[in-house]
Amino acid sequence: MRLNHIDTGSGPPVVLLHGLFGSARNFGTVQRALAASFRVIAMDARNHGGSPHATGMRYATLAADVVETLDAIGVARAAVLGHSMGGKTAMTLAIMAPERVGRLLVADIAPVPYRHENESVAGAMRAISLHPGLTRAEAEAALADTVPVPAVRTFLIQNLRFGAQPEWRIGLDEIAAALPDLEGWETPSGIWSGPTLFVSGAQSDYVLPEYRPAIRARFPTARFVSVKNAGHWLHADNPAGFRSVVEAFLHDWTE
Repeated sequence: MRLNHIDTGSGPPVVLLHGLFGSARNFGTVQRALAASFRVIAMDARNHGGSPHATGMRYATLAADVVETLDAIGVARAAVLGHSMGGKTAMTLAIMAPERVGRLLVADIAPVPYRHENESVAGAMRAISLHPGLTRAEAEAALADTVPVPAVRTFLIQNLRFGAQPEWRIGLDEIAAALPDLEGWETPSGIWSGPTLFVSGAQSDYVLPEYRPAIRARFPTARFVSVKNAGHWLHADNPAGFRSVVEAFLHDWTE
């Protein structure tokens, strides 16, 4: 599948891959900063943003979508940065197609299965009555019991198109069906030994010390850094801190 993407700047190519229920626009601040020195390609995963909707969201499928999109826009090799779901896609891409990845930055995720509340969240989103005249406040209120953090509710409701007939921009049914695959991890065969950085939020529990053996087994050159004053959404919690880490990692990146 060829993915919808935002392509800005010029120079060595950098690919940005967002997390679950997100979109390419989540990296707007980072993309604008990097575009001064790089060609920055922020992609919408299938069933997200402006990309087509389709069943099947195993990470091998999501990585293949990235390769197909890179082929379509004439990019042979890129630095790849992925957050959460996008981080697992980036890891899979690096192992499956190492010749396409020059550098790998994985933001607040590890190559392990997780069990979160995404099924409940997706269920609450699907339960919102999409009646004519639905307001943003009504939609957010419908999520309040399941999603108590206001900022997360606002993030989720960004995927809802309001108007005469409200509708989800995202393939919500397809995402809900794929959650076991998205929360899981099918370890691809092989390793990625190129430059690799795992970046975590200092207040996040997604990349625990006990995950490091699993990380080293597939990414033996991995280095680790945390961004202070940040949780799982580190690029939103501390944009300047996250951006400085990314810029330092890409400092001498060339094709």
